[in-house]
Amino acid sequence: MTIAAAAYPLDWFDSFDAFETKVARWVAEAAGKGAQVMVFPEYGAMELASLGGAAVAGDLEGALSEVARHQPAADAVFARLAAEYGVYILAPSGPVFTGNRPVNRASFFGPNGPIGHQDKQIMTRFEREEWDVIPGADGLAVFDTPLGRFGVVICYDSEFPLLSRALAEAGVEILLAPSTTETHAGFTRVRVGSMARALENQCVVVHAPLVGEAAWCVGVEENTGRASIYGPPDRDWPATGIIAEGEMNVPGWVYATVSRDQIAQTRADGVVLNLTHWPEQSERIHSATRVISAS
Repeated sequence: MTIAAAAYPLDWFDSFDAFETKVARWVAEAAGKGAQVMVFPEYGAMELASLGGAAVAGDLEGALSEVARHQPAADAVFARLAAEYGVYILAPSGPVFTGNRPVNRASFFGPNGPIGHQDKQIMTRFEREEWDVIPGADGLAVFDTPLGRFGVVICYDSEFPLLSRALAEAGVEILLAPSTTETHAGFTRVRVGSMARALENQCVVVHAPLVGEAAWCVGVEENTGRASIYGPPDRDWPATGIIAEGEMNVPGWVYATVSRDQIAQTRADGVVLNLTHWPEQSERIHSATRVISAS
C-alpha cells in the first residue's frame, strides 16, 4: 500500500468552507499520487479555533470549545473525502468533550464511512497542567481494514513501548503516530520513540507532525517536525530504519509504499526477531535487578 504522512501547517479561516477547501486540496493531492492511507497530525484540528475569531482563538478554554463545536462538521468532511477518493484517512486530532473535560481524539475514516477513533492515552505535561485534557477511557483500538491492521499512538503515546506492544500483539502491522511538538527536542522524542516502536514490533510507523507558526492560536503557536515513515532496520528495509522523510518544517506530504507481506516476513524470519523474543525480557528482569556493591 502507499501511505502519505502530512507535515501540516495551521491556517486561519474566515469560514468553514475555507477549511473544507484546504483539506479537500490536501486529500486530492495525496490521492493523485496514489496514496491509499493518509495521516494528518495531532491537534491539526486546532485551526478551527479561528472560526471563533481572534479573541476565542487566543483563549485556551475558548479555543478548545470552539474546535470541539466544529468537530462533527469536520468529521463529515473527512468521511466524504475518504468515500470520494476511496482512501483511508486519519483525520487531524483535536479536543472532543466526553464530559467536563476534553479528550484528544483522532478519528479514522475509510471508503465506506467512519471506522472509529483513538483517544490519546497518556497526557504530556502541558495537557495535564495547562490544558486539562484527559486520557480517553476506551483504551486502544485496532482498525482492521482490507489493507491491513492499523493502530494509533498519538504523539506522547509513541514514547511508551507497552501501548504499541499491545497493539502489535493484537495483530497491528502499521502504527500511525500523529504529533505536535513545539521544539526540535520534542520532535526528536517522538521520532526516536516511533523508530524504537518500529524496531521492537517489526512494523511500520507513520509520523505526521504539525509544522510552522500559528501565533494566533493558543497552545500551538510554534510547531516543529518533519513527516517520516519508519520501518525496522532489517533485511530488505533501509539500514537506517527511515523509509521516507521530508524536509524539516516544510509543509507537504511524504510518501512510501510498504508491504504487509514484507512485515510478516520480517516478523517470521528477520535477522533479529524482536517481536517474538519480547517475552524473554520478563524472564530476566530479576537477575538484572541485583545490587552489587563495590568496595
